[in-house]
Amino acid sequence: MTAAGITEHRIGHDSGDQADTTSKHDGSVSHFRGPPPRVHSEQMTFPGLTHVAVTVTDLAVSTPWYRALFQADPVLDEDTDGGFHHVVWELGAATLFGIHQHTTPAPAGSFSEFCAGLDHVAFGCAAREELQTWAERLDALSITHGGIVDAHYGSGLSFRDPDGITLEFFAPPQ
Repeated sequence: MTAAGITEHRIGHDSGDQADTTSKHDGSVSHFRGPPPRVHSEQMTFPGLTHVAVTVTDLAVSTPWYRALFQADPVLDEDTDGGFHHVVWELGAATLFGIHQHTTPAPAGSFSEFCAGLDHVAFGCAAREELQTWAERLDALSITHGGIVDAHYGSGLSFRDPDGITLEFFAPPQ
C-alpha cells in the first residue's frame, strides 16, 4: 500500500503478460493496464436469477408482512449453520424470495438505496393494468406506495418493506 491509500496488484496471465490494477481503498477508482482479460470464444448464455434474499431486522415483523404481500405461506423457515435464520417463499415456478435475520449485530443505521449495495427488488408484471390491481392490494394491506409511475422503459409501483427496503412491481412498456 502506498502513502496515498492506494494498493497496487500485479495479476499474471497464462502468457506471462502482466496487468496492473490500481484501486483506492474507498473503492472509487480502478485502473487497468496491459492486455485485456481473456474471454471465452464461445458465447455463453447468462443464467436467470434463482432467488433474492434480503436481510431484515425482525423476522417476527417481516414474516407476516411478506406472507400477506405474497398471499402465501413460506416454503422454508429454518435456522442455518451460517449464523442466520431464513424464511423463503416460492414466487412462480422458478424464483425464490428469502428474508434473513443474522445473529451477528448489524452496524448502526437503516437500509438506504443511496449506499452501495441493493437499490431495490422488482417483481415482474405482464402489463401496466396489473399494477393497478397491485396498488389496490397494497392499499388493502395499508402499505404506503408511490403510485404508478410511467417511463419510456416501463411502468413501476414502488413501496417499502418494514425495514425500508424498496420493492417494486414493474411492467414493460406496451
